[in-house]
Amino acid sequence: MKTVIDGPTAALALRGITAQEASASESARTMSDRMVDALWDSGLMTYMNAPEAGGTDPSLLDVINTWIELAWQDGSLGWIGIANFPSAFAASAYLPDAGFAEMFGDGSKRVTAGGQFFPNGVGTKVDGGYTVTGSWNFGSGTGHSEYVACGFMPKVDGEMVFELLAAFVHRDDVTFLDNWNVQGLRGTGSYDYSVAEVFVPEHRCFPLFRREPFRGASPLFRMGLMAITAAGHASWALGVSKSMLDDVAELSLTKARMSDMEPLARRTTFQRNFAHHTGMWRAARAGVIEAFTAAEEVVLMGGELTPHLRADMRVAATYATEASREVAQFAHLAAGTTAIRNGSRLERAFRDMYTGTQHAFISEKTYIDAAQLLLGLEADKPGL
Repeated sequence: MKTVIDGPTAALALRGITAQEASASESARTMSDRMVDALWDSGLMTYMNAPEAGGTDPSLLDVINTWIELAWQDGSLGWIGIANFPSAFAASAYLPDAGFAEMFGDGSKRVTAGGQFFPNGVGTKVDGGYTVTGSWNFGSGTGHSEYVACGFMPKVDGEMVFELLAAFVHRDDVTFLDNWNVQGLRGTGSYDYSVAEVFVPEHRCFPLFRREPFRGASPLFRMGLMAITAAGHASWALGVSKSMLDDVAELSLTKARMSDMEPLARRTTFQRNFAHHTGMWRAARAGVIEAFTAAEEVVLMGGELTPHLRADMRVAATYATEASREVAQFAHLAAGTTAIRNGSRLERAFRDMYTGTQHAFISEKTYIDAAQLLLGLEADKPGL
């Protein structure tokens, strides 16, 4: 049954509890139980699911605005949004009926999924499924996930097959390393993990680049996990950088640098740089919305998600990430010593930004791959 929920509004309602729980999540190195419960109570944990799994068939713009708001509140919370929501989304949309029933058949259960889809594992084809072995880094959101994504390549009759698959493995079959000791995004529970000779039925596996859903009517489900992941990274960076812009704007009204007679907001250099970076943020957000909603519209009208559309989305996501990092640097420098004190939102957001933007998904390779498509040097780049 389709649930009715407005994602951005539901996210906005979490501001109070996020302010209370952000430090607790950082200390625990995973989302606090209270924060996880609040996400479930808000309806956001199933927001992106297929309607049969409690989802809403949201528009991509609503999803982007929801992610921006969560990341504005706390970088770790925003990262959980772009990790857990799409993982459950993929399971609910792309698994065949038997896999869907196994994961989502009991409507009373809170089914959360997280982890790493990169094919670091090998799955030996056996009767009814695969025996999967592998190790993965940065299993975001796995601290509170019942199912863990494990990307792998299949081996059939002793030969590797060039196909990228993802398996959903129950956490009881996963070995986690207690090694999430990092500079930023401390509250995401992004532990490294491994599985060894774990049988995963075929119905709990799906092709990583699949864009034909078994469930879900909105264009979102026909855009595939790669496009959704790109939108997530862009939204996350925009949300964190906007929080820093807003916080330094508020701070500037009262903060005066040593030997200054007036607050920071009265300095023309600050005014110029604040306006410049505000414009940069708005341009980056506009580019993301243009690229992703244009692709969504094509899919809505029954068109193909072409290589050029995929390239446009990835370029927009990577640029938004780079622009957001520059905005964050401005805010951090402008805030002066306030931004270096542990526990402030500015300090935490700065650490989060410089951790999250290390992700390979929005590295310069994205620009290179996209340029080869846009220049006509290559016909397709499946990884985009």
